[in-house]
Amino acid sequence: MVRVKNRYLVVNFLYPEPAPKSKTQLPDLIQIHSPSPDAFSAGKLVRMIRDGVEELYGDYGSGMIASSLKVNYCSPSTSTAIIRCPRDHYEMVWAALTYITRLPKPLDIPVVMRVVRVSGTIKKAEEEVIRRSQQIIKRARAWEGTGGLPMLQSVEKAVDKERRNEIEVLATVDDGSESEGMSE
Repeated sequence: MVRVKNRYLVVNFLYPEPAPKSKTQLPDLIQIHSPSPDAFSAGKLVRMIRDGVEELYGDYGSGMIASSLKVNYCSPSTSTAIIRCPRDHYEMVWAALTYITRLPKPLDIPVVMRVVRVSGTIKKAEEEVIRRSQQIIKRARAWEGTGGLPMLQSVEKAVDKERRNEIEVLATVDDGSESEGMSE
């Protein structure tokens, strides 16, 4: 029996513009590597890739990647994903990722998807994700040691504040929609 051979793409999501609702000013490096929205999921990423491949390569491309396209790992907190795709057609997936410029409609945030590693095994892809995470933590600790503001703490506070604001907005929207529904 023939084994199906795959490639694993390690992808980073970069956000060149601040979030539309964000009132906190973060350093550029932190802004670009900011966490993905919680509403962004692996299923939406697969849909975006399939739509991108179909747009670039038509039904042929869509058929070639359909059998083994899968998101093995998607972390909104680190804005990183590992995508499994067919070995012979991984370039199609890479091209589709390159041409994606915005997250899907409900979010509608500008994004740059950067493929940082192509691997033949999931183990090496996972090791790359871990290595990159450790490197970011080392840079953050080194930056703290130079007398700058405690970067990890300031980023955590900013993200927590942003999420609390989003929850408050959603709560007020939910309260308003319930009261409208009762009056009808």
